[in-house]
Amino acid sequence: MKNGLILTAVAIVAAFTATTGFAQASGADTYKSKCMMCHAADGSGNTPAGKSMQVPSLSSADIVKMSDVDLIAATKNGKGKMPAYAGKLTDPQIKDVVAYIRTLQKK
Repeated sequence: MKNGLILTAVAIVAAFTATTGFAQASGADTYKSKCMMCHAADGSGNTPAGKSMQVPSLSSADIVKMSDVDLIAATKNGKGKMPAYAGKLTDPQIKDVVAYIRTLQKK
C-alpha cells in the first residue's frame, strides 16, 4: 500500500514536471517565431525593429510588475505599436509565451 502511494506521488510530480517543461518549450518556440524579431532573444528589445519602435525590455520594472492577465491581454489585444495576436495565436500559446517571458525576466 505504501509503495503504491509513493508511486502515485512520483507519477503526479513527473506529469506536472513534464507539462510545465512542455509549456516552457512551446512558449519558447512561439516566442522565437513571433516575438523575438522585436523583443530580442533575451527580451531586451535590442533589435533593429525593437529600437525603431522603442520596444521596452521585458525585464523593465513596468513590464515585470504587470500581472500575467495584463500581459496576456496586451498580447491578445496589442498595446502601443505592438500588434494584436488574437486570432494569430491560441490562448494556450499566449499563456505559454507569458510563462516563457517570466523565465527571461529571471535571467
